[in-house]
Amino acid sequence: MSLSRRGLLAATGAAGAAGALGAAGPPAAAGRPGRPRVRTGFDRLAAEGYAPLAGQKVGVVTNPTGVTSDVRHIVDVMHADDRVNLTGVFGPEHGFRGTAQAGGSQGRYDDPATGLPVYDTYLKSGQPLADIFTASGVDTVVFDIQDAGARFYTYIWTLYDCMAAAVLADKRFVVLDRPNPVTGRAPLGPVLDKAFATFVGREPIAQAHGMTVCELARLFNGEFLARPVELETVRMSGWRRGDFFDTTGLPWVPPSPNMPTPETALVYAGTCLFEGTNLSEGRGTTRPFELLGAEGVDRRWAETANAAGLPGAHFREAYFTPTFSKFQGKTIGGVQVHVHDREAYDPVRTGIALLITAKRSWSGFAWRADHWIDKLTGNTRVRTMIDAGAGTDEVVGAWRADLAAFRSVRREYLLYR
Repeated sequence: MSLSRRGLLAATGAAGAAGALGAAGPPAAAGRPGRPRVRTGFDRLAAEGYAPLAGQKVGVVTNPTGVTSDVRHIVDVMHADDRVNLTGVFGPEHGFRGTAQAGGSQGRYDDPATGLPVYDTYLKSGQPLADIFTASGVDTVVFDIQDAGARFYTYIWTLYDCMAAAVLADKRFVVLDRPNPVTGRAPLGPVLDKAFATFVGREPIAQAHGMTVCELARLFNGEFLARPVELETVRMSGWRRGDFFDTTGLPWVPPSPNMPTPETALVYAGTCLFEGTNLSEGRGTTRPFELLGAEGVDRRWAETANAAGLPGAHFREAYFTPTFSKFQGKTIGGVQVHVHDREAYDPVRTGIALLITAKRSWSGFAWRADHWIDKLTGNTRVRTMIDAGAGTDEVVGAWRADLAAFRSVRREYLLYR
C-alpha cells in the first residue's frame, strides 16, 4: 500500500480555504419526539443560512438520499429558497431521482419538479467530467449522498471523481456529511492495491473504511488527489463513531435499489463479494446481500457456516427465487445471514468465511471468469488463497499489515469521536 502522507494541512494550504463548518456539539434534541438526535450536514447548512454558498452559482451532486430530516429533497428545498442560487444538479449511478437500476443512470434532462438542468456524471471522470462542470456554469459543487460504508459502493468514487474534476474546472467543492450507517469504528478488510483500481475502488482504502463522506473527502484531498480541491466540509452534529443508523433518528432512504434497509448495509461489505462468484448475492429478492445461493446448494452450506462459529451471526438454510439478475425466475438454495449481535459482527470476515464454506460444501462453486472478485477485494490474494485451501484466519491475517497502515493514515482525517 502506498500513501503520499501529504497531510490535510498541506492540502488545505494549497487549496486555500478547506475547512469544516462548526463544531460537532452535543446531540441535537435527543429524546424529543419527532425530532432526530443527529443533524445532517445539510440540515446544519440550512439552519446557518447557507453561508458557505453565499454569492455562488451552486450545483449539487445528489440522489434520492439527499433529504432533510422530514424527507424533503434538498434540491427542492434549496430551489425554493432565495438564499441559494441553485443552477444545476449532477446525477450519479441510479440517477438523481433514482429511476435507474444498478449500472444505469438517467442521462441529461430537465427536472420536471424544478426545471433545473440535470447532468449525468455516471462513469465520467477527469476532463470530460470537468467539462460538464464548466458547461453548467456553477461556481461551487455541493456533494450530498448517503454512503453504505464499503469501498466498492460507488458513490464515494463519484465523490472522488467530482473532486478531481472540480480541480480541473477550477470550482469550489462543499461536502455535506451523513452517517456511516454501520458505524465509524475501526476499518476492516483488505486495502486496495492500486493495480486493481476501478470505479469500485480508486485508491488504497480498506474494504470497510469506517469513515463518513466528509472524512473521506478530507482523506482524498490530503492523500490521493494530484492537486487538492478548494474543499469545505459541513459536518453533522450529534453523531458518534459507534452509532448505527437506527440510533440517529434520521429517515433511511435506500441509496440504491438493492440497499433497501440499514440491515442490508450491515452485511454488504462482506456479502457483496459474492458478486465475484457464480452464486446469487440476493439481487432480485427482498433481502439482497442477506440471501445468497445457487442451483444445487442445499442445507450443507448453512450447517458448515454455522459450524465456523462466526461471531454475531447465524445462517439459516434458505430457498428463494430471484426476480432479476442471477438465476432469474429459478428457485435456488442457499443461506440467509441473520445478524444477532451487530457489535460483535465482522462483515468482511463473515464474507470471507462464507466464500470458503460455500466452496467446501458445494462442488459447483466458481469465481466469475473475469475475476471480478479481485476488483472487489482489491488484490488477487483472497481468491488465490481460498483456491489454495486457506482458512478464514489465514486469509484475514494476510491483510493485517496493510490495514494497520491505513488505520494510521485514516486517523488524521477523522472528524468525530
